[in-house]
Amino acid sequence: MIWDELQAGLQELEGEGLKRRRRVLDSPCGPVCTVDGREVVSFCSNDYLGLANDPRLIAAAQAAAAQWGVGSGASHLVSGHLRPHETLETALAEFVGFPRALSFSTGYMANLAIVPALVGRGDAVFADKVNHASLIDAVQLSRADSHRYLHGDVASLSAMLKASTARRKLILTDAVFSMDGDLAPLPALLELAERHDAWLVIDDAHGFGVLGENGRGSLSHFGLVTKTQPANKRVILMGTLGKAAGGSGAFVAADSLVIEWLLQRARTYIFTTAASPIMAATLLTALDCIINADAARDKLMQRIAQLRSGLEDTRWRMLRSETAIQPIIVGDNAECVRVAEALLERGLWVPAIRPPTVPKGTARLRVSLSATHTEAHVAALVDALKALA
Repeated sequence: MIWDELQAGLQELEGEGLKRRRRVLDSPCGPVCTVDGREVVSFCSNDYLGLANDPRLIAAAQAAAAQWGVGSGASHLVSGHLRPHETLETALAEFVGFPRALSFSTGYMANLAIVPALVGRGDAVFADKVNHASLIDAVQLSRADSHRYLHGDVASLSAMLKASTARRKLILTDAVFSMDGDLAPLPALLELAERHDAWLVIDDAHGFGVLGENGRGSLSHFGLVTKTQPANKRVILMGTLGKAAGGSGAFVAADSLVIEWLLQRARTYIFTTAASPIMAATLLTALDCIINADAARDKLMQRIAQLRSGLEDTRWRMLRSETAIQPIIVGDNAECVRVAEALLERGLWVPAIRPPTVPKGTARLRVSLSATHTEAHVAALVDALKALA
């Protein structure tokens, strides 16, 4: 019976230590929250600058609701493109150094829009092996030939591009890898894109707002975009607005011609209701907060350094990451869950990440740090991990 198959599958996940559990929060997003009825310090969220519950964004949302109502009522191309959407797209494009931007309801939808709109049968996509699930799914939807190069390995990618006879080529990568916290070698990838006449599509979900000048993102971090140097025309940037920006949604920034093509051809843009104008208006305030958040970014870097130095002489193996994502490799699925539960008993909420999200044998604690974490918060985590070691 089909029901028996589902039950057996769930039991198998349980036995392998892979069954996920959804917890209920009874407080707003923040460094300290109430989950399952108890107060804990959270190292789970991607609210890197602490804007998700910022009074300035709350006030902007309240004002927007009063002026624009709650829903957009239709897709962008019918009647759902309100003035806050238009203003936000213009501001985002200018901020990241591109001529034009297009807004989406989620980062997943944005990634599913880009790849199938630019390549198809007879074309080739060259993707980093540890790209986010949305990028993997985007390649499958495109029907283009899929080539996966070794993580961050420019030589591997170069050889694949050189051997390809595809009519159109697209290099696809995260900027900051969501489970490892490391950065893609963007300058080298752009050089290869130029040499082989390929698109370079960059998912900067975890770099936007945190890295680069005034939080402009990974392209700014590498000096590929500056206030006087706009982005290369073959680069297409996706940034999410539910992490450092503290809201929800995403955007794609690119050359004006590319954005117009996506507007006409991207199915996840055309065939869905536009996001609430409340969020678009609120994100304009968030963008201003990001630009003026150098102090918060400095504080975030201090917390990163504190965690890494605190665990330096323990058995816990940390991946090389200079970003807010700090993975601690445990290895075994069951042990990873046990350590996460032991931390939770101490009032510290750190997610246990297991396959298929990460490769088999690399189950990990994924510590996400925020500018709103205090020195005492991180010290408590370090002390608890030392005790568990």
